[in-house]
Amino acid sequence: MTGVPDRVPGTSRFAAVLAFPPRQAHAPPGIDPDEFRLALLEDTYEAVAGLELVTPALVLHPPDQPDAEAVTWPGTPIVREATLAGAFAALHALGAGSAALIAPDAPDLPPLLIGKLFRALGSAPSAACQAEGGTGAHGLVALAARLPLPDWLATALHDVDLDTPDALARLRAAAPRPGAMPQGPGWHRLRTAADLRFLDPGLEGWENTRALLEGHPLGI
Repeated sequence: MTGVPDRVPGTSRFAAVLAFPPRQAHAPPGIDPDEFRLALLEDTYEAVAGLELVTPALVLHPPDQPDAEAVTWPGTPIVREATLAGAFAALHALGAGSAALIAPDAPDLPPLLIGKLFRALGSAPSAACQAEGGTGAHGLVALAARLPLPDWLATALHDVDLDTPDALARLRAAAPRPGAMPQGPGWHRLRTAADLRFLDPGLEGWENTRALLEGHPLGI
């Protein structure tokens, strides 16, 4: 880990974007997959970094991704973990009392949705934003939790990540009581070229993705 901020242990909120492994992003035809991956990541990171009273962070797996680290602001905490449970634990070690983990392919994600997940943690140990719309309309856009994780959630996350199609159902099934994982408003992820239709040119943000797609046949 690098760039550890000066924080009082257990009092801070962290929002960490999970970086795709190289070449994993499904770029539209004619666009370099690595450029597309980094544009999505940078825009998602910028959306998270704009949250007030929240420390932005980056989660890397595999751990060596200098191009992904380069999109972050100086001093951004970098966590190198392979699992969601490991990422939450590492953020707690940095002083986080609560944290949200965010998928890297939501460049136009409204920061307000992440803020709503943190507010939900006032009455629940965890909260989720489910992926909706598009061809990959499953899994989660974001998962937030108080830290340290409760045992039931830490155990459930050994077999669940943000791309698990029935992630929300499986995590709720593992919870000890109803209401332990409220669902915030959903949002879309850009997992295929067809999902680009959900981008709204009139919506502020996602500048890097917008610039990469300018003049593309998809007409974004």
